[in-house]
Amino acid sequence: MMRQNNEIRALLRLIDDPDNEVFETVADKIVHYGKEIIPNLEQLWEVTADESLQERIEQLIHRVHFQDLQDEFLEWSHNKHPELLRGAILVARYQFPDLNVSSILAQFDQIRRNIWLELNSYLTPLEQVNVFNSILYNYYKLVGHELTEREPKHFFINQVLEGKQGNAYTLGILYLGLCEMLDIPIFAMDIPRQFVFAYIDTLHHFISSDDEGVQQIQFYVDPMNGMVYTQKDVDTYLRKINANDRENYFAPLGTKRIIFKMLEELALCYRYKREEGKAEEIQQLMRIIIDDNE
Repeated sequence: MMRQNNEIRALLRLIDDPDNEVFETVADKIVHYGKEIIPNLEQLWEVTADESLQERIEQLIHRVHFQDLQDEFLEWSHNKHPELLRGAILVARYQFPDLNVSSILAQFDQIRRNIWLELNSYLTPLEQVNVFNSILYNYYKLVGHELTEREPKHFFINQVLEGKQGNAYTLGILYLGLCEMLDIPIFAMDIPRQFVFAYIDTLHHFISSDDEGVQQIQFYVDPMNGMVYTQKDVDTYLRKINANDRENYFAPLGTKRIIFKMLEELALCYRYKREEGKAEEIQQLMRIIIDDNE
C-alpha cells in the first residue's frame, strides 16, 4: 500500500510538467487508478493556486469519472435485460458523476405509489392513461420541452425530478419505467422524428387455450404532455412526412435503442452549443451500445 501511495505522490508531482508527452503519460497512469485517486486530485486542487494547473487537475478528474462511466455503460449494455431507468441514470452521471442514485430511486418509487393508489383492475386502457397523466402532469406538474430547444439539462433525469422540466426522452423514460413497474402495456415506438408510445393490448381467443394472442395497438401517447393520438393521427403524420416501410414503425423499441437515441439527441445539443469535446464523449458512449448489439 505504501509503495502505491508513494507512486501516487510521484505522479501528482509531475502533473505540472510543461512537456505534454510527459503529462499524457502521467495522466494515463492516474486514470488507470480509477475513482480511488479522485480524493488525492481534489486535495491537490484545493492547495493549488495556479489556474492552469487547476484546469489540468479538473480535466484529470473528469477523465477518471468518464472512464468509470464507460465501464458502467458496458456492464449495463451487457445485461440481458438492461433497466431503462438505470440507463437514464447513467446518462445523467455524465454531467453529475456524484449523483445520488438512491434519492432518484426513492422519488421514482413515490410517484409509482401515488399512481398505484389510483389504479384498479376495472379501469379501461384510456382511464389508466388518464390516471398517469393526472398524477404526472397535474399533480407533479411535469413540463415537456421540445428537443429543438437543444437544452442539455433536460436530458438528465435528476434535474427533471428536481425542476419538473424535461424533454420527450427524460419524461418518456419516467413514464415507461412506471408503466413497466405497474404492468401497463405501454411501449416506445420507432416513429420517425417523434418519441411516442403505444398502448398494446394482447387479445386472446377463448376458443383455443394455446392461442398466443394478437397484439393490437389501442392508441398512442405523447410523453411530453400525455396527449392521446389515434392510429389515424399517426397514419396521417407518416403520410405527411412521406415515410415508407410503414410496418417498421409499429414495433416496440428496445431499452438500449431508447438510450442510444437519447444520447444521439444529447450529442446534437452539445454540437449546437459548440461543445465538441462533450459531443465526442457522448458518441463514445453511443459506440459502446452499438458495439454491444441488442
